[in-house]
Amino acid sequence: MNQIAELMKQAEAIREKITELRRAQPPEPVKNYELKTSTGEAVKLAELFGDKQELFLVHNMGRGCSYCTLWADGFNGVVEHLENRAAFVVSSPDAPEIQAAFAKSRNWRFKMVSVKDSTLPKDMGYQSERGVMPGVSVFVKGDDGEIKRVSNTEFGPGDEFCGVWHLLDLLPKGADGWQPKFAYRG
Repeated sequence: MNQIAELMKQAEAIREKITELRRAQPPEPVKNYELKTSTGEAVKLAELFGDKQELFLVHNMGRGCSYCTLWADGFNGVVEHLENRAAFVVSSPDAPEIQAAFAKSRNWRFKMVSVKDSTLPKDMGYQSERGVMPGVSVFVKGDDGEIKRVSNTEFGPGDEFCGVWHLLDLLPKGADGWQPKFAYRG
């Protein structure tokens, strides 16, 4: 157990160093993208901040990805905590009506926007020829209205943003080939 405790201390020190390096990166100016709400209305990136100066924008792959659904299901439980500190919005490439229906079927309580006809995912590095990739970008809005991205990271099994993987790691065989599903009953 001492070896585990020591490795956990080292992992925490590395995590703190990564956080320091992220904060030291120069902010990246971004344009005020036009997106679509789940009801199909146009909304500007600046509007997603609401009364906050910081915004978490999750890059989700949409209803076709069970992994992204797992992450979004987890955000549903912490959205009020996050929104107490910063604005929180999940984006996906799904058309607004598809996005709205899927969010309703999952009982998601967070705001969502469609990036279907936007270059935001590509411009932020979350879209390739294979499609939209998962992750999160953090933006700040200055008093002058200028928007800048101050940090971002990708999502994937074992990351810091989905506790399911860390709990599975505690099992004797770990995930043992487990993959998330859209439904686990019937």
